[in-house]
Amino acid sequence: MGFCCSPDQFPKAMIVPCIYRCIVSMAVSNQKNQPLMTPEEKKKARQQLNIKEGNRVILTIDGGGMRGIFTLQLLKKLEELAGGPIYEWCDMVAGTSTGAIIAGLITTKRSAAQIEELYKQLVSRVFTKRGMLANRFYNPPAFDKKNYRRLLKETVGDVTLAELTRTTGLDMLFTSKDMAAGEETFFTCFDNGGVKGTYKEALLRGVLEATMSAPTYFSPFERFVDGGTTTFNNPSGAAVLEALYYSGVGKYKPDALTVLSFGTASLYRFFEPKEIQNPKGLDALFWLNYVMNESSKDASEMQVDMMRSGLISNLDYRRFQLSLDTHAVRQIPDKPIGHVLDVEADNLHALTDEDLGNIDMADVSKFPLMQVIGEAVAEYICPPAEANLPVAQRQGNWFRGDLLSKTSARGALVTARGDIDTIKKQLSSAAWIDGQPTE
Repeated sequence: MGFCCSPDQFPKAMIVPCIYRCIVSMAVSNQKNQPLMTPEEKKKARQQLNIKEGNRVILTIDGGGMRGIFTLQLLKKLEELAGGPIYEWCDMVAGTSTGAIIAGLITTKRSAAQIEELYKQLVSRVFTKRGMLANRFYNPPAFDKKNYRRLLKETVGDVTLAELTRTTGLDMLFTSKDMAAGEETFFTCFDNGGVKGTYKEALLRGVLEATMSAPTYFSPFERFVDGGTTTFNNPSGAAVLEALYYSGVGKYKPDALTVLSFGTASLYRFFEPKEIQNPKGLDALFWLNYVMNESSKDASEMQVDMMRSGLISNLDYRRFQLSLDTHAVRQIPDKPIGHVLDVEADNLHALTDEDLGNIDMADVSKFPLMQVIGEAVAEYICPPAEANLPVAQRQGNWFRGDLLSKTSARGALVTARGDIDTIKKQLSSAAWIDGQPTE
């Protein structure tokens, strides 16, 4: 058996931490002692998902706070269809914020079901109020990260990105915002002619704290804040860029690439024009909250549109996302939701736009609701009534392609509301333009 560090190369004070890291690395390597898939089993797993033979597979997960429990319901169904955990048959994982936590745990050789159990423990404790007077707007940050840091250390230890790549063979990318440098930071590690990455020796838990430190919710992680504050709350664009043009050059090719991109259920807020002129409550709070949510959502959707546009020839891009509004939710199977704080509905289809629009990423009282919504979307993608039918007879998506609407190029469960005729009429009228208020 080899060692990850030699006592001859370090002073005595470094030996104990080094041995500890070796033990953690070995523990991660032997997580649950699950046997690796054989090449034939890996091939079959990809066939089950209609992935072309020879394609590299990238899995990406958006940010979204506690709404990551929604995504885990889809990942559990994905693994069920594939016949094995994601780390066995994927080539790369990428994530932002809560998506990075899930992706990071995948690199430690955990299945989606195992991650779900850890995630429930983490989320139930991570949103710890900093004090009675702590508030996102008047006395930020609202929460203390001490439980998060402790639980993450207990869960993953002091293992580096490089150690994880060597153990699993997975390439990885996690996003954050470096405020000191004024730019996005991609924490990457690739096995491409050797283990490579500027931050390959960074500890996974440090990277995961950097990517989840959302402003006003949590304090910055020194220079870093949540990756969701950048254009890469949806990290699929960053992952493809890194794979094709930077760390993965030669290993990944655009015409032999499948990207499985998972959202965390997005808040879509719709307002009547008169409401926008005079929003409820304090104007400053309304706009601060709106801009923080909308900027990352719009950037995410633009990336999805670019990936679907054919700009990258022959890219097999599959996006799985739900917008949290009544039109989208009433397309998925109806399910009972039990008692949810501040919600009168007893089932999904009785939820109102106000109920759905108030599912904040830190509102753990809505955690069980998001789990049920995720289960319903998993059933929409993989209808239980079709489970025993031959693939050719199935009408559901079954993760075998992009989840597109049958009438547009948008996601099947992402609502679009537009009033083009009215806008054309108004903006063609000088009288209407001149009649709009200026203050």
